[in-house]
Amino acid sequence: MNDPLQPLVDLPGVREAADRARDALGDVHRHKTNRRGWPTTAAEAAIRAARASASIDGGSTELPAEGQEGDPILAGALRVAQAIDGDALTIMVPTWQRAPLQALARLHLLAAADLVTDQSTLGRPRTDPGVAERLDGLAQLVTGGTKAPAPVLAAVVHGELLSLAPFGTADGIVARAASRLVAASTGLDPHNLGVPEVSWLRRQQAYRDGVKGFASGTPEGVGSWVILCCGAMEAGAREATSIADAAAAG
Repeated sequence: MNDPLQPLVDLPGVREAADRARDALGDVHRHKTNRRGWPTTAAEAAIRAARASASIDGGSTELPAEGQEGDPILAGALRVAQAIDGDALTIMVPTWQRAPLQALARLHLLAAADLVTDQSTLGRPRTDPGVAERLDGLAQLVTGGTKAPAPVLAAVVHGELLSLAPFGTADGIVARAASRLVAASTGLDPHNLGVPEVSWLRRQQAYRDGVKGFASGTPEGVGSWVILCCGAMEAGAREATSIADAAAAG
């Protein structure tokens, strides 16, 4: 059976960008600090990722003082980050690999708990025509429907969830977390040490333009999005290296 993502992998520059992302994240996992101290650096990466992801969606980056509620977008992003960090990641990854739509529902429940007035909508995709079909197609890719390199699959999952906006609230938080789940579950970034969210935050116009390109469905638009995401993974690896260097020095 033909691989649905193979034409994307064959686009100019895509495979090379994916290889650079994989190599950069591999180097981070071989950093001397991360050989045994990765739980500490992963926890810091999770917080940085949550703050950047929240900010992309208009939330605050300021962590609330103890006892304060804080910004609801950031609160949701932090809950999501906690669910895909450390021991919690070992629970979420098998769910993602077996039943990705269930994992997405869980991520949305955590991300949007403070953003909706009707709690019954949490974890429930919109009923608009085509939403269920596209989610099913995404689930098939995640559960073995493609042999595309992990950075490419992560970019496709990310772009599809952003452009589809299946829940109508907190879709950006969910999409970026799902990209991290792809990275963790495929072995690309098994401890979620990378922080590509920082790059997306710093390049928000390119990020938004990239999503539009992906949504257009043209080879140029989709290919550019994948290359942009792979570049963010490279930048996220550099962020992870700085976290590990700081941990070693401190």
